Amino acid sequence: MKIVLASASPRRKELLGRIYDPFEIITADTDESLPQGTPPERGVAILACRKGRAVCERLAGDPAYADALVVSADTLVELSGEALGKPRDESDARAMLRRLSGNTHVVRTGVAVHYHGREAYDVATAAVTFYPLTDEQIDAYIRTGEPMDKAGAYGIQGEGGRFVASYRGDFDTIMGLSLALTEELIAKITKGDGV
Repeated sequence: MKIVLASASPRRKELLGRIYDPFEIITADTDESLPQGTPPERGVAILACRKGRAVCERLAGDPAYADALVVSADTLVELSGEALGKPRDESDARAMLRRLSGNTHVVRTGVAVHYHGREAYDVATAAVTFYPLTDEQIDAYIRTGEPMDKAGAYGIQGEGGRFVASYRGDFDTIMGLSLALTEELIAKITKGDGV
């Protein structure tokens, strides 16, 4: 069985490398839009599945990938029921970080696994509480560039980790790929379970 990660995220690459070696990274362009009003938990599941399906379609018919297992994921930050994706620009990142300052938010990571035409997916959830942040701290962090490709405009594993007062749940979920959930889904689908 060949493992394929359907993500170019360095964080997901690092995480999956903790439990599987070797694996390949193959991505495909995917529409990440969702219908208005899609609940965040449902949204991350939809996008994780969509990303994996796109890679499966790309690999279809290639005998080298006849036994490929594709892992895909999507992460978002949710504050007061509203999903915060990746910031559009520095102004958007600043607004997100101000909203997260001093508050507790939810991080949801959808994970999907595709194998032999079957799909299994679920969502892992964690809660993160930020210290109150000053505008100076926020501006200095934005200047590092780190917030610009992260859901909620921060990375807990990087410099953004210093803003975190506490968290409940799986650290890997906050980083972008719950390893416990990934292993659970792989075990399930390789036994013939899943859609």
